Amino acid sequence: MKRQIGLLALFLLVMSAFSPGVRGQDSTRIVHELGEVVVKKNPETVVVFDYAALDILAYLGIEPTGVAKSSLPDYLAHFRDETYADVGTLFEPNFERIYALQPDVIFVSTRQAEVYPELARIAPTVYLAIDPRDYWGSFAHNVRVIGRIFGKEAALEEELSALAHAVAQVREKAAASGYRTLVLMANDGALSVYGPGSRFGIVHSEFGFVAADTRIAAANHGQNVSFEYLLQVNPEVILVIDRAATVGGSVSAQQVLDNALVKMTAAAQTDRIFYLTSQVWYTAAGGLKATRIMVDDVLRVFD
Repeated sequence: MKRQIGLLALFLLVMSAFSPGVRGQDSTRIVHELGEVVVKKNPETVVVFDYAALDILAYLGIEPTGVAKSSLPDYLAHFRDETYADVGTLFEPNFERIYALQPDVIFVSTRQAEVYPELARIAPTVYLAIDPRDYWGSFAHNVRVIGRIFGKEAALEEELSALAHAVAQVREKAAASGYRTLVLMANDGALSVYGPGSRFGIVHSEFGFVAADTRIAAANHGQNVSFEYLLQVNPEVILVIDRAATVGGSVSAQQVLDNALVKMTAAAQTDRIFYLTSQVWYTAAGGLKATRIMVDDVLRVFD
């Protein structure tokens, strides 16, 4: 009888290891725009395509195994080291290499949305995107998802709180200034502008700058404009993103804006044309350090 009781106890102990309750303690369920996924907590083999996620992992001191290296911003340049496997470009993952790594989790964002199903067949894949209509809400959500996966919620909440305070300071200064502000992207000679609700809408929604033009369509790639448009809208502040400097190009934003019509705008006349840290704004928005850099960029308006 004692032997039977002992065998029964052993059986129950083994079965409990496979029960949903215990599984739940070792994993977490993530619901995102493309579906849902169960991720093992504190995963060891991590592949990252989303630079915002890579930024957050770097803040936590978590070492990824594989990284998409082709467009890494300078402040994440140490991930170019051969210590980290190169898993392809932002748009073309190296599926064979990723499969060989046998990752515990893959972090992706909007640039990998089309290949999400293929990546999800290899390993649990977490989709983390930034909503341009709600930068802070989506940013904080993504930070907390990563915190939950790696058990670092408290440390991340502290940094979120500090960043929220910094953003509030910018918003207070922007409201006091009342500067009519335009976000402008220069791309090898072409110009496009972004307004509220657009890809760079954080300038208006979170940082509180008044939009110089409220009629700009909230398109992902912006609205193409001419130099005459800039003079017509006549913004008091122009915030410039140099796409060519980020993805490769032959004409810099400074060269493009060295133009007689631009020099006639209120922004130029008062020396309020500011060149943002384009790699961050264009490829890494949504990271902790990235958001801090974005805050510092716009604070220069008030120096």
